[in-house]
Amino acid sequence: MTEKIGFIGLGIMGKPMAKNLLKAGYAVTVFDMVGDRVEELVLDGASAAGSSYDVAAATDRIITMLPDSADSERAILGARGVLAGAKRGSVIIDMSSIAPSMSQKIAAECAKKGVEMLDAPVSGGEPGAINATLAIMVGGKQAVFDQCQPLLKVMGKNVVLTGDVGAGNITKLANQIIVAANIEALSEAMVLAEKAGVDPERVFNAIRGGLAGSAVMEAKAPMMLNRNFKAGFRIRLHQKDLRNVLQTAQELNVPLPVTALVQQMLGSLMNDGEGDNDHSAILHFLERMAKVEVRKGG
Repeated sequence: MTEKIGFIGLGIMGKPMAKNLLKAGYAVTVFDMVGDRVEELVLDGASAAGSSYDVAAATDRIITMLPDSADSERAILGARGVLAGAKRGSVIIDMSSIAPSMSQKIAAECAKKGVEMLDAPVSGGEPGAINATLAIMVGGKQAVFDQCQPLLKVMGKNVVLTGDVGAGNITKLANQIIVAANIEALSEAMVLAEKAGVDPERVFNAIRGGLAGSAVMEAKAPMMLNRNFKAGFRIRLHQKDLRNVLQTAQELNVPLPVTALVQQMLGSLMNDGEGDNDHSAILHFLERMAKVEVRKGG
């Protein structure tokens, strides 16, 4: 019998992830607050549900892919949420990037009803979601992870259990620190080259094979050079992630000075109306300070 999967949250990331589950032969029941997204998935073969509760009532494994902690809490623990509709023995896989403490709170409530939970945030942006090459960082019980690993591997290339519930989101926060700092450093380098009259594209080609080379550089330098800031991962979401980083760091008494600085840059860009641009638009913050615009040809 075809396994029934629930999927809640059909945004930039969630929609292609749900489509990959359909392509793999799963029976997928979907819900999103935006009706057009649901209709698109129905055309691809999904079943539509009217609420998070209805998704859970119709399936045994329920995936949530939502913007922030409050969204996951409402969708899972709300009066018409996943937990209210879930059966004992069901598994909730929250793939949202949220505060680790919220993952632990949700898991504790799930345990009271005999429902298992994994926190399994992802990295790889829209291209990774479309191509099923996401890195998936999982927190939870080994037995539950083993049960769900084949499902997760339909959506991601690298699926790793990093510890108990909450560890997945700790790992994601660590990932977001590195990505943000890399984009900021790349922006500084591109602006320096432009201001010095050296073609930034040639600089990129010269350094990409050396120690400075990275997946971040390969993904974001071409976007900067082509002035393409269409969101693969929005500034507002990265700013949210770094807010969760700093909140968690404060709880643990861990100083993160560079992360705090980049988070302020992202906040400034949001104030300038760039919240829905790709996070590669960190470049704009540096360009404005240097009064220069990075382009191919220098």
